[in-house]
Amino acid sequence: MTSKKVIVVGAGAAGLMAAGTAAQLGAGVTLIEKNPKVGRKIMITGKGRCNLTNNCDNQTFINNVPVNGRFLYSAINNFSTADVMDFFEDLGLELKTERGNRVFPVSDKAVDVVDTLYGFVKDSGVKIVHDTAKALIIEDGYIAGVKCEANTYYADSVIVCCGGKSYPLTGSTGDGYLLAKQAGHTVTELKPSLVPLMSPDGECKSMQGLALKNVGLKIADNNSKKEVYSDFGEMLFTHFGISGPMVLSASSHIRDIQKGEYTAVIDLKPALDLAHLDKRLQNEFIANANKDVSNSFSKLLPRKIIIPVLKRWGVPFDKKCNVITKEERRALCEILKGFTVEISGFRPIEEAIVTSGGVKTSELNPKTMESKLISGLYFAGEVIDCDAYTGGFNLQIAWSTGRLAGQNSAYL
Repeated sequence: MTSKKVIVVGAGAAGLMAAGTAAQLGAGVTLIEKNPKVGRKIMITGKGRCNLTNNCDNQTFINNVPVNGRFLYSAINNFSTADVMDFFEDLGLELKTERGNRVFPVSDKAVDVVDTLYGFVKDSGVKIVHDTAKALIIEDGYIAGVKCEANTYYADSVIVCCGGKSYPLTGSTGDGYLLAKQAGHTVTELKPSLVPLMSPDGECKSMQGLALKNVGLKIADNNSKKEVYSDFGEMLFTHFGISGPMVLSASSHIRDIQKGEYTAVIDLKPALDLAHLDKRLQNEFIANANKDVSNSFSKLLPRKIIIPVLKRWGVPFDKKCNVITKEERRALCEILKGFTVEISGFRPIEEAIVTSGGVKTSELNPKTMESKLISGLYFAGEVIDCDAYTGGFNLQIAWSTGRLAGQNSAYL
């Protein structure tokens, strides 16, 4: 019996999963990748540690996909987070679960995830070619192959897994959207998600490079007076505003940013309530009784943030610690528990970890990932208009949709 020929475009997370899955089911699979190596974007996820999924149930996963989560019900039920963990462990990759149910390789090396996937596709019989897809070959509403820079490849099924438009240095330059449009698909507006945030506050630039650990972060919507995000962890001041793990997560909870709409509120002392923080300040000021207040903060705050805090406090820098009033201490407590940074916008999509937007989900069959417009054409991963919060959920989208597309593309 002649096996079905399948072409997978893009050797990222979704593409590697799709290719290996289709090959295991007996299809003759050609995986087209323009980079010299596979899995380039996987290598930089989770600060190079690769947070490959989240150890949660299916409904929790859906709840963490704010953009078209319902579209993924069939995909996640077919290949759940537990299935992904079993998949990697069965291939010999040891995993561990950390805070927030984030799953990492025990080695803390993303390269081990890539090597495991590479072994999976090679052992399944996938042929990898390094070429750049330029156009889909479509005949009478059916997919027939892919025209590339160097060669033309023919197949019964094609799975487009080219990723998004974020991190172009990894090869994610939006090629999949062009292929989708060529096939008649709608590509929704592309926006950055999981991206640093810009601020007009000059203080951010003065604090450039300052990394804060164990702080609280809230994002307040000044119009609705609601809190759209809250977490505890790490963040970073930059020349343009703020970044770091919490800030990237926060960005996916913010949609359009209008002037003065959002404020980041940083709790510099989350372990202390106002009363205990006031007591701590009292002790510091007693210990430094004859010093200027500007010289009494070295044990309390990182050096780069002392001047910004003092400026906001408004107490003269040369005021002696032994004459600070109760009211002034109280005002300082409020600043330390709520250091505000105005948010003015997102950094460019090229700096985002994830692209929000993509191939319109209503034009795809959620049970197979096949195009409703062109028979035999499938999509998987970030090229689809689905994106999630941080915590391994975006890679889980890639694994689940890649698995589903791989399975259905291989059926004769």
